[in-house]
Amino acid sequence: MRNTHARQIDRRTVLRGTGAMMALPLLEAMLPKTSQAAIGIEKAIPKRMGIFYFGTGMNMREFEPETEGKDYQLSPTLQTVSKHKDDFTVLSGTYLEHGGGHEGDYTFSTGVKAKDSGTIKNEISMDQLAAEQIGRETRFPSLQMCVHRGTGFGGNLRTLSWNRNGIPLASENDPHILFNRLFKVDGPEEQEIRQTGFRQRRSILDAVMDDAKRLERNVSQQDGVKLDEYFSSVREVEKQLERDIDWSVKPKPAVDTNGMSDFSESYQIHMPSGQFVYERYAKMMYDLIALALETDSTRVVSYVVRQESSGGTFDEFGVSKGFHELTHHGNDPKNLAELAKVDRIYLSHWDYFINRLKSFKQIDNSTLLDHSLLGFSSGMGIGHSKDRLPTCLFGGKAAGITHQGHLRLPTNTPLSRLWHTMLDRLDVQTGETFQDSSGVINELIA
Repeated sequence: MRNTHARQIDRRTVLRGTGAMMALPLLEAMLPKTSQAAIGIEKAIPKRMGIFYFGTGMNMREFEPETEGKDYQLSPTLQTVSKHKDDFTVLSGTYLEHGGGHEGDYTFSTGVKAKDSGTIKNEISMDQLAAEQIGRETRFPSLQMCVHRGTGFGGNLRTLSWNRNGIPLASENDPHILFNRLFKVDGPEEQEIRQTGFRQRRSILDAVMDDAKRLERNVSQQDGVKLDEYFSSVREVEKQLERDIDWSVKPKPAVDTNGMSDFSESYQIHMPSGQFVYERYAKMMYDLIALALETDSTRVVSYVVRQESSGGTFDEFGVSKGFHELTHHGNDPKNLAELAKVDRIYLSHWDYFINRLKSFKQIDNSTLLDHSLLGFSSGMGIGHSKDRLPTCLFGGKAAGITHQGHLRLPTNTPLSRLWHTMLDRLDVQTGETFQDSSGVINELIA
């Protein structure tokens, strides 16, 4: 039986033994006695968020429900996540002004027209706005993931994340690399290599800044503005270096991967045919997101689940064409049926993810899902349109979200209103205006 009169424990308390140190998880006893009430505990549990991109849209004829309200009837595709009906809201009427075609990936999380006359210039994405404000206390302010590594800049994007200078942040696609980055404890040799890397990065940054400052004395006013932007970028890299150094001496969390796949070896979509199974890969990526959020290694995640102009044909899907080719369905019943089939396979993986989040109980007996706001959509609807997007918000009950079942918004409601609502519930300040949003979706706010 628990001691209801136990003394308060400092959260910085660590366990010491066999020469190792490990930080304790958040316990009720670490909370001030005046905060033992439910509302105090809820505030002590961090809020998390994730945005997820399903490139090339979905078969909206099978996705969008016909009825509305909390007691709506699930569509054929949404039947895949039927047991979570009380934990999500379907949002009809969402619109991406600069979406449609295959360029919605560039504007998805920023709301601006990034591609214009052959040039690409973007703004800060909603997840990075969140990372600046709620990610400062975690080892990784944000985590970028995709089925392919890198940014894809100039082509189909592999990232949803853009920093304040409009620079895309690269995604990782290998679960093995991600797991090691999040949870692997470095040995002495690896630690020395890391420290050498820190010193080299510091030396390079110092040399770059010295050269730039000498150059600053002899440039025009216009070039001076560009140099100021450059200095801001260097300072951002310096701050990240300092963060990396600080976190390098802090212990990584130990995790239980029982019931999950083996993360000990590389597992990528580029593996030879017969060695790669997308079903396994999808679950590995979702397991990693759940573990990262549960251990508070990060509070902000973006994931390109499916890239634009792709989607692939995997043996276990049992479809006759590539996903992109199916989206050019020409109203052929067979194409539309296979398109919906693929959508349901992707949502079956999402169902696995939500189950995993629900399996992590918090100290107030809520679930990790209750403290996580997860939004998914696409850069297009059906027929490569910029409206009628497949949009859902999952979780977030502990952050003040009241799910509405199927909420039909006014025609051409900016997708940014969903992002705006999520940021509002995360207590992220967005300023007087946010992208092309006209305000939060009040129906979703308790």
